Amino acid sequence: MAPKKKTLPCPLPEGWIVTDTEKRNWRLGKIIGEGGFGLIYLASDHVEFPVTEATDYVIKVEYHENGPLFSELKFYQRAAKSESIRKWKRGKRLDFLGIPTYWGSGLSEYNGTRYRFMVLDRLGDDLQKVDVLEYIHDNEYVHSDIKAANLLLGHRDPHNVYLADYGLSYRYSPNGEHKDYKENPKKGHNGTIEYTSIDAHRGVAPSRRGDLEVLGYCLLHWQSGTLPWLSVLRNPVQVQEAKAKYARFIFPSSLTGPETALGCGCGGR
Repeated sequence: MAPKKKTLPCPLPEGWIVTDTEKRNWRLGKIIGEGGFGLIYLASDHVEFPVTEATDYVIKVEYHENGPLFSELKFYQRAAKSESIRKWKRGKRLDFLGIPTYWGSGLSEYNGTRYRFMVLDRLGDDLQKVDVLEYIHDNEYVHSDIKAANLLLGHRDPHNVYLADYGLSYRYSPNGEHKDYKENPKKGHNGTIEYTSIDAHRGVAPSRRGDLEVLGYCLLHWQSGTLPWLSVLRNPVQVQEAKAKYARFIFPSSLTGPETALGCGCGGR
């Protein structure tokens, strides 16, 4: 669910010390990025020294009242524990799975304002491919915000690609119970409009098929440099109609409702 308060936090000072829930101290370095609702700092657990460019950690910071970082924390705590990832890699015979390592989180107060923070691996530049959705989906979550800015090269291992930013992740099947397909026009057209799934245009909750559809739009855009609806992005209804038209052309029986999607019977799940 999107946060009610969509505000970037006032920056914390470089050198500020935060303490996570495991009583581990972290020192903030300079700001290296920002998302829709938060700031990203270089960080180090060697708090007695200034943070350098060589550090392997970043800290994401939001106002305590904002929602995305809380959602991201829940994803890591429920679905991306180190042991769960190791078990999955062994079972699938994988050497690598592109989910950033979660190192800690907590709350901090500065000038009377409460902040939430999370410590993650430092990653590198944006990249435009990923192969991690199967793991996320198998753990009852969908990402809901796939785009180039959330596909990152490793900082120390630039040949590996990570899917980052789980602030809009959605638990589609809590305790194994799939949530019902339900259209809600009041929630329609959410997301990055050029990549929004047809279901999301209809106000349907995020789903696995939506993740795959969005990834398909991204791949098409990266490969061809354009999308058929880029000229009408200011009109979400026209974007939706264009996507539906091309979906019908490619898969004549697909995307007409909860029963079918992209030519398969996986429904809204």
